Amino acid sequence: MGCRLQDACARTEGRPVNSLFTRLSLALLLIMLTVGGGFYAFEQWSSRRYHEEVTQRLNGAIAMYVTEQTTLIRDGAVNRTELERLAERAMIINPSVEVYLLDRRGHILGHALPPESVQAETVDLGPVKRLIDGRAQPPVYGTDPRSPGLEKVFSASPVMDGDQLEGYLYVVLGGRKYDELAGEVRTTYTRQSSALAIGALVVGGFAAGLLVFALLTRRLTQLTRDVESFTLTGPDSDDQTALAQLQARQPDNGQGDEIGKLQAAFAAMATQLREQFVALQENDRLRRELVSNVSHDLRTPLATMHGYVETLLLKNHELDEAERERYLLVTRKHTKRLADLIGDLFQLSKLDAGSAPLALETFSLSELLNDVVQDFELEARQRGITLRLGHEPDRALVHADIGLVQRVLENLIHNALDYTTRGGTITLEVETEPEKVAVSVADTGCGIPAEQIDNIFERYFRSDHGPIERDQSSGLGLSIVKRILDLHGSRITVASATNKGTRFEFSLPVPAAA
Repeated sequence: MGCRLQDACARTEGRPVNSLFTRLSLALLLIMLTVGGGFYAFEQWSSRRYHEEVTQRLNGAIAMYVTEQTTLIRDGAVNRTELERLAERAMIINPSVEVYLLDRRGHILGHALPPESVQAETVDLGPVKRLIDGRAQPPVYGTDPRSPGLEKVFSASPVMDGDQLEGYLYVVLGGRKYDELAGEVRTTYTRQSSALAIGALVVGGFAAGLLVFALLTRRLTQLTRDVESFTLTGPDSDDQTALAQLQARQPDNGQGDEIGKLQAAFAAMATQLREQFVALQENDRLRRELVSNVSHDLRTPLATMHGYVETLLLKNHELDEAERERYLLVTRKHTKRLADLIGDLFQLSKLDAGSAPLALETFSLSELLNDVVQDFELEARQRGITLRLGHEPDRALVHADIGLVQRVLENLIHNALDYTTRGGTITLEVETEPEKVAVSVADTGCGIPAEQIDNIFERYFRSDHGPIERDQSSGLGLSIVKRILDLHGSRITVASATNKGTRFEFSLPVPAAA
């Protein structure tokens, strides 16, 4: 216990005055002092009350014995000599008692005390009658004639003259002598022992409380230090030691007490902040890259168009009809490329911003594939490429956004046409499963090198392996494909072999599973 207390106290060194541990310690000290003081006062009160009750029970018959010894009032006259003799005898036997003779209304008729010491002339007979009648349980308190503001335990008995009640014998069992002796005893060993015992309990309780608080606040203090360290380093720092410490101190099962849950919550929040900052950094890098690529891709067709249009304006009269037409065709080609690039950028920005919610509906994927293949048949034939639809189940109903799914198929076919040489084949296939419909687009083109497969869905990525026609692509087609399928909760996979071809696969939910 001593070693633990030393360790706990050592850990509290250097704590700020306004720390939780310090405030808890001060609150505990105040509580212990209050409780200790209250207990001491209660102990003194209860001890006095216990003594007074014992005194009244032991000496309750004194007044009756005195009145039985002699007649104190006869024919209305007080026998003062006998009263003084009996009072002095009683006070010799028990110096703490004080004897008073009362009439039937409570007026004091006589006593054996110095006259100037008795300050009250009457005694309240209510407690006297209750004690005599046995209607009150001891201790019963009555008037102290020498100190009217105080009440003392007493003994009382009726004073009779034959069958006639003449008054009461009233014996105070804790008189002034008792008060003087009690005052002296309070400053001696008994009171000091009580104070020392209660003081030891207060000190021991406070020390135990310090140990408990130190143990309870240890993890909270460590969490505070980790939070401060993480705050100082920030989520953007390369040194993520504070975050690693937070994650390492999480409860293994994610449960624990409130401090454990707070620790886990802050660690999760710090991890999320770090991930969000990394994502923001990546987005900023992509934004800068996008601006650079867009500037380049817009500048090239615009410069070409500007050159040909300027040539037409300057040398129009020198050009023959064939040259003029060739210039116009080149200008139209770059205009189309510029329009396609702007369209892809607009589509991708809408998908990223989520400004175009999915218009989900049930439609036949087989019919959509037939329409898309027909749209590309002429271009494929002109390039000397075979575009065919393979296994095609009836209807193949899916629940998706038909416009976006069509854009996926168009982009995948565009990509296959760009990377497939003359004489190659592009095959589209559909396969139904219990909860989804799988779609594949495969070509016999140049393929994708293994080290580039992970990058093909990045914006503006263009493989350097393939025919020159790839430079006509915006580099955004596959990024749009992946983003559309992500919105549908679908995952696109790619398998490729260099100089053998590439196969893209994805799936869409059927109406019952959507």
